Amino acid sequence: MEIRRTLLLAFVASLAVFTVSSAQAHKRTVKIDPKYQPQTVKFSGYAPGTVIVDTSRHFLYLQLRGGKARRYGIGVGRAGLAFKGQARVGRKAKWPRWTPTKNMIRREPGKYAKYANGVPGGAKNPLGSRALYLYRGGRDTMYRIHGTTQPSSIGRSVSNGCIRMINAHVQDLYSRVPTGAKVIVR
Repeated sequence: MEIRRTLLLAFVASLAVFTVSSAQAHKRTVKIDPKYQPQTVKFSGYAPGTVIVDTSRHFLYLQLRGGKARRYGIGVGRAGLAFKGQARVGRKAKWPRWTPTKNMIRREPGKYAKYANGVPGGAKNPLGSRALYLYRGGRDTMYRIHGTTQPSSIGRSVSNGCIRMINAHVQDLYSRVPTGAKVIVR
């Protein structure tokens, strides 16, 4: 009984934090399927501290000890635009600056050319409140795990390749994952 009460209180607290944080960062209420809320689940097969991104199911896992993981809902890249393979968190940023890649501008100049010089960090920045920059072989892959200004994109394949999270969720992940952490995107 005590375990059920603890789990229920933890769930209610996470919803409260999500509602407050999302309202502050997104200025509107968006209902997210409960399966995409952060939760601890049974999960194993990786070293603790490894980030595993399951693009087909729209989940990101942070492997914990004892056969458990912290699971978050994510939005991922459209077909043909998603990153796959292994990387490391090369750097982290709070309220990061965003600049569209040359490929994004080439694909959709009407949408992205006006941002070619970048967008400063803030509530209207597409990278949201936090970003983890994925590096491979010591070089920036140009892919990120980041917050979003479009929380309704969680659970969908809509981005230009990056891994999107609710701002409150990426803030939680950011606090748990150090620079240098291994990331596997499958």
